[in-house]
Amino acid sequence: MTKKTKIKKRPPEEMLTIALPKGRILKETSILFKDAGFDFSNILKDDRRLIFEDVAEGFRFMILRNQDIPTYVEHGAADIGIAGRDTLIEQAKDLYEPLDLSIGACRMVVAEPKELRASDNPRHWTHVRVATKYPNITLRHFLAKGIQVEIIKLYGSIELAPLLGLSERIVDLVQTGETLRKNGLVEVETIMQVTSKLVCNRASLKTKPKRVKDLVERLSGAVAARRQWR
Repeated sequence: MTKKTKIKKRPPEEMLTIALPKGRILKETSILFKDAGFDFSNILKDDRRLIFEDVAEGFRFMILRNQDIPTYVEHGAADIGIAGRDTLIEQAKDLYEPLDLSIGACRMVVAEPKELRASDNPRHWTHVRVATKYPNITLRHFLAKGIQVEIIKLYGSIELAPLLGLSERIVDLVQTGETLRKNGLVEVETIMQVTSKLVCNRASLKTKPKRVKDLVERLSGAVAARRQWR
């Protein structure tokens, strides 16, 4: 009778907990990790489980909303996380950001109804009312231009705000701009380019330095290789 090979577990102090974002970015992350020699494609097959373990590699993966990842990492519930630049700037958590992964590319823009755009000149703005998920970024952007801004915080369907008279303009993320076009909106200006970044808990840098360094180096190699082929 053949004996089963027993997989040796790493000690708890060597386990690395990684917070991954749900949705489109998870698929891009999976491909990048595979290029770096880590295969967690099984995670994509089960969208109900929130925690997965790779005993052989010593990883624990948590599937979270992008907006929650910086909090989990800052407080040590996860050692490593992947979060968009937009979320990191908006929340301003105390995290170490060792690597831009160059995935999840999009941009944050100011948009308004195309009817308004026809006669509008942003250089003449003195006061605007804006709906957004990003009040801190929006406030800083307009104040830096000397424009007074009234911010309406929303959590979804930002494009509806101008259509229903809730705001004159919006600040939101766009990838292709198709959603804006379908809702009669046009881009006025770009606030920032956004990609996803690898972030690390500062205490984990000291308690698990070798594991963190190895992960960062392998992912850095994968990112560099992908850039060469573009």
